[in-house]
Amino acid sequence: MAAAGTAAGTAAGTAGPEPMPSYAQLVQRGWGSALAAARGCADCGWGLARRGLAEHAHLAPPELLLLALGALGWTALRSAATARLFRPLAKRCRLQPRDAAKMPESAWKFLFYLGAWSYSAYLLFGTDYPFFHDPPSVFYDWTPGMAVPRDIAAAYLLQGSFYGHSIYATLYMDAWRKDSVVMLIHHVVTLVLIVSSYAFRYHNVGILVLFLHDISDVQLEFTKLNVYFKSRGGSHHRLHALAADLGCLSFSVSWFWFRLYWFPLKVLYATCHCSLRSVPDIPFYFFFNALLLLLTLMNLYWFLYIVAFAAKVLTGQVRELKDVREYDAAEAQSPKPGKAE
Repeated sequence: MAAAGTAAGTAAGTAGPEPMPSYAQLVQRGWGSALAAARGCADCGWGLARRGLAEHAHLAPPELLLLALGALGWTALRSAATARLFRPLAKRCRLQPRDAAKMPESAWKFLFYLGAWSYSAYLLFGTDYPFFHDPPSVFYDWTPGMAVPRDIAAAYLLQGSFYGHSIYATLYMDAWRKDSVVMLIHHVVTLVLIVSSYAFRYHNVGILVLFLHDISDVQLEFTKLNVYFKSRGGSHHRLHALAADLGCLSFSVSWFWFRLYWFPLKVLYATCHCSLRSVPDIPFYFFFNALLLLLTLMNLYWFLYIVAFAAKVLTGQVRELKDVREYDAAEAQSPKPGKAE
């Protein structure tokens, strides 16, 4: 059955990319496919899950060890960069104490997400991978245990190890904010998605998910850095203030476009509906779609922050752009130094 579905998916790919659906088509077709999958699953339960793990999960212990070592490496690298680069830079630029305390976190995240997003953009637009323009193609020719291309495997190693580091960093290194609990859940869900999608060889859709999410983090950290640098050395710097305002506008627009428009209509449509056309008995269909839906809900939760902030600006309650993730908090706690620092 899977072979027949794969052949059908390949034939569909040769006919050209499928047009991107509307929200209504996503709900109608995705819900219909999920109901059909539930009705057709006669032996769903823990027994099927155990068999699916044994037959379809391919993750070697050395790969997990490499992931853990990478997470430790990111933590050590951040500690070294904070002590030797970011803090001296904040001191040299004479940032305000509150801004100087938070600048290293934003600088670190900005550099990582800029590099990670640039690499995923290269994979999607600088190679022959058709996943962005033809999202259903992420499941064409899927087979259990298929080889993961080296360029995609490298992206998975970098991203997976970084989110492993980020769980520790949120608890012990980053400034604690109102949404830090949601952020921690986000990191755990993302790490589970990265590891499990690699194990089940859903890496093609994983690259698309990473591309659609990392761009917002680049713009968020860019905006925060300019917020920190606009008041330094005892004077106000208009260039940084303008960059912060433009960055906030760009961040708000891209958040909706990438995470709430393209992500559901490209990724969720492919995973909820198109996956069953290419691989009718695709393993762990409900597990992965549940995690992706949870990711969508968190994106919507943070978008409400953005809308609330825009409303405060328009009504005059906020006259100056500050940290866009803690505008309504009384005062953010100081960053927590990690043991390595």
